Amino acid sequence: MPTAIIAEDEPLLRAELREALTALWPELSIVAEAPDGIAAMNGIRTHAPDVVFLDINMPGLTGLEVAKVVQGKTAVVFLTAYNQHALEAFDLGAVDYLVKPLNRGRLVQTITRLRANVGHSSPEVPERVWQALATSSPEKKHLNWIQASVGNLLRLITVGEIYFFQSDLKYTRVVTAQTDALIRKPIKELADELDPAMFVQVNRGTIVNLHRIESIYRAEGVMEIRLKERPEKLSVSSGYQAAFRQL
Repeated sequence: MPTAIIAEDEPLLRAELREALTALWPELSIVAEAPDGIAAMNGIRTHAPDVVFLDINMPGLTGLEVAKVVQGKTAVVFLTAYNQHALEAFDLGAVDYLVKPLNRGRLVQTITRLRANVGHSSPEVPERVWQALATSSPEKKHLNWIQASVGNLLRLITVGEIYFFQSDLKYTRVVTAQTDALIRKPIKELADELDPAMFVQVNRGTIVNLHRIESIYRAEGVMEIRLKERPEKLSVSSGYQAAFRQL
């Protein structure tokens, strides 16, 4: 029975891939899951899987760093949120890749390729592939979509739909015109991943979409944002007001 490890730092995406693999490749045994590169490396050393699904951008060690260590021993499938730059290198045939959000039709192609190679040594990745990946992957890229919980459902939400993010205990609220969803990614992490031309932080716990602002109220040091089609009024802390004085 072929074995696999899934290494992905986003729990919802990790669960989605596990469920898809269970449905499409039932004989595959997923022996471990890892939320970061170090856990992935430890899992690979412990289980010696036939296949490892590696998120390119993970804390601890990146997917590229893990793959360099295991190449020639384990078949590697990279997971990436971005479909440019590095994909030409992937298409050289040394490794496979899946673009998030997960496309099951594309996953079927990956499974077909993996089934043909399980049990055989994976080829060494040419140095030009690593150079192309290393050049492209550190480039700053911004989130285009998120996967959030709405009740018992998981929903893909493009960032353009979002009015604001707001901290809510262990979660972060994701508010659109008609939806109030939750994710586990903290505000601080989101602030680093969102396009600053579209999203601006207004206080320690809130990030707003500039395109969704109806008006900005100012009076004696108080600043408040009013949104299109939403009743909330977001207060802007004094340390964040400079970003709005030019608007």
